[in-house]
Amino acid sequence: MAEQKSTNITWHGGHIGRADREKLLGQKGACIWLTGLSGSGKSTVAVAAEAELVKRGHLAYVLDGDNVRHGLNSNLGFSPEDRTENIRRIGEVAKLFTDSGVLVFTSFISPYRADRDAARELFESGDFVEAYVKADVATCEERDPKGLYKKARAGEIPEFTGISAPYEEPEKPELVVDTAGQTVEQSVTELIAYLEGKGYLSL
Repeated sequence: MAEQKSTNITWHGGHIGRADREKLLGQKGACIWLTGLSGSGKSTVAVAAEAELVKRGHLAYVLDGDNVRHGLNSNLGFSPEDRTENIRRIGEVAKLFTDSGVLVFTSFISPYRADRDAARELFESGDFVEAYVKADVATCEERDPKGLYKKARAGEIPEFTGISAPYEEPEKPELVVDTAGQTVEQSVTELIAYLEGKGYLSL
């Protein structure tokens, strides 16, 4: 839990609640937390799932790890402490999206279980879906879409997950998406089928 430095503040409620927003959208808000190694396909799957859901008439949004670090978290590096703060902040943002009735996909490596568990604790039961985008280091390194593994092997990127920093696999994720063994389309189909089956896409 982050230190509370703000004082003399009061929570202001509105006239419109989450149920009203969900009724307007015809869906249930939720955070689909995609976690996995760099290059596992988190962003690719998230963006494709967002597009498919919007095509079907749902409101979805992707919070991507790199994108968020361009703005909100631009002052954070990749030390364990900064990674924890990175995940804390995005958890709070995702919680706001969920309260608005949106299906929000977060695409972050989020390598530490404790950080992911802390993010989950921000949400009501059923609002947080941990989806492990599974692909081993060898597969991710072979893809290496950003050339990061090559740089990490050369010692140019310190504390790189899977090479010089750990990745703690989820122990009990709601969903495992095996991107090493299936296409993007198959992964998206699996993800959306889960959301349909759990009732997130209808009221």
